[in-house]
Amino acid sequence: MPMAKPLPEGAVLGILGGGQLGRMTAIAAAELGYKVHIFAPQGDAPACDFAAATTRADYTDDDALKSFGMAIDAVTSEFENVPATVMDTLAQYVPVSPGRAALEVAQHRIAEKTLAAKIGIAVPRFAAITSAQDLASAMADMPHGAILKTCRLGYDGKGQARLAAGDDLDAAWQSLGSDDCILEERIAFSAEASFLVARTSDGQIKHFPASINHHENGILSQSRAPADPALLSDDYLKQGQDMVAALAEALELVGVLAMETFITADGLIFNEIAPRPHNSFHWTIEGTKTSQFAQLVRAVMGLPLGDTAAMGRWQMDNILGEDMAKLDAALGEEGVFVHRYGKAAAKPGRKMAHLTRKLD
Repeated sequence: MPMAKPLPEGAVLGILGGGQLGRMTAIAAAELGYKVHIFAPQGDAPACDFAAATTRADYTDDDALKSFGMAIDAVTSEFENVPATVMDTLAQYVPVSPGRAALEVAQHRIAEKTLAAKIGIAVPRFAAITSAQDLASAMADMPHGAILKTCRLGYDGKGQARLAAGDDLDAAWQSLGSDDCILEERIAFSAEASFLVARTSDGQIKHFPASINHHENGILSQSRAPADPALLSDDYLKQGQDMVAALAEALELVGVLAMETFITADGLIFNEIAPRPHNSFHWTIEGTKTSQFAQLVRAVMGLPLGDTAAMGRWQMDNILGEDMAKLDAALGEEGVFVHRYGKAAAKPGRKMAHLTRKLD
């Protein structure tokens, strides 16, 4: 359902998912004069702390979805693993973001890379793996090493196995516990860069400055932005922006789309997409004139897209469950912006907060 005109102050934005991305989106919505209704299954859902209304039900509960759709004026999803059919259900009542196609593609790694390759974006060599025999055959074509990943649900280093010649492939295959996997060749890269674009229902787009990212144990540890030109040249910046814009257009996305890439000597190589706000752009809350969360709200609620110019250079540090001492120390540190996510319990590898500081 297309957006006919901007929704007025007091309209209700529905958010699928109750995590920290939904929480920060709800805060941005309130600043723009909108109310938020969170739809999330039972369990820890810190986004509900900032919601005018909540529905706690499974995404397969059609009656709950119908009631939710009738109570809101537009809807978005804070994560990509909501069943894509939910968008079909809710589209009967309100404008939806990011849309069914965006969710379906982002939910499956082979679909992601197939789409990227189809529209001319460079991707790593990859192969669909449904058995140990498939894995052995595909590894023979990737002599410099590869990464075996589950096609669905793997994130933050979960559902992955790094492989080199001579490794026990049967053990790696068994460790993932799935018959729907992808093998991706290892890429020699100098740095990792992510790009973020916002797109409205009528096709208007705005780019954010790119981020340079550092991961530890498969989890984003730190982002710096705007990207250092010594790491991401102007030509590479334009290449990345063209890539993410082309993907947003192909998916008919409404909202925001993040894309992670590898910087190589031959150009950027596609890694993955997320049709939602992205961890590597949390710095935009303080660092750009319009944050990624405010931009998402603007796109979904039919408002003009905001200015994405950066106000200096910024660093964002993730705080995981094992880093709570760093969080406590940062609360008294001058020049550091602290964003706690309100989660019930700190666990190793769980994102509990982030810190942002201005570099210059």
